[in-house]
Amino acid sequence: MQREEIIENVERRIKSVKGVNETYILNDEDRLNIGELEAKANQMTLMGLGIGDNKGVKCVMECDVVIPFTTDMDYKWPPDPNVILMQNGEVVGEDVSDPEKIKEWEKNEDALVIGNIVIYGKSVLSSLKGKFSPLVVVMPPKECPEVENVSGVREVILASPSPPTDEYLKDRMNLKCEHGIGTFLLGINFEEGI
Repeated sequence: MQREEIIENVERRIKSVKGVNETYILNDEDRLNIGELEAKANQMTLMGLGIGDNKGVKCVMECDVVIPFTTDMDYKWPPDPNVILMQNGEVVGEDVSDPEKIKEWEKNEDALVIGNIVIYGKSVLSSLKGKFSPLVVVMPPKECPEVENVSGVREVILASPSPPTDEYLKDRMNLKCEHGIGTFLLGINFEEGI
């Protein structure tokens, strides 16, 4: 099986997922541009409270092929957490998509809930004023089970890009930046010998 055929099969499979619309194949120039955009985005995130570390995008960019795809409001995001807050090497918060869990966290007097972001202890914010390490907003790599068993694919990684990369991808795909339209990056590695 040739690489082109495998890529077509992956694109067909990802497009069959509810809420997925367009796909695109990154070229070398796109990879360089996205690397620069992500580096800039990592410098200021979460309302200026920390720095970013988009581990997912870093992993995807090392893959044999990167296939961005667009999503609409029907797309079901990968399971939580999609954002992890770390300080001094410890997890101090995360995003929570379950409204009931958010309500539980809101009842916790020591926790701070900002939208769907939960910071486990308010002391985290007070430590930001001192000389402690900043918050690191980690976007972890995610699995994409819909594509994992495509013949010829050894590994699949899914990542959520930063807002500047999201805009770049939409521009490259000739799409308008409309409410509810997002992007993901899908990285695949071929099986040995392909």
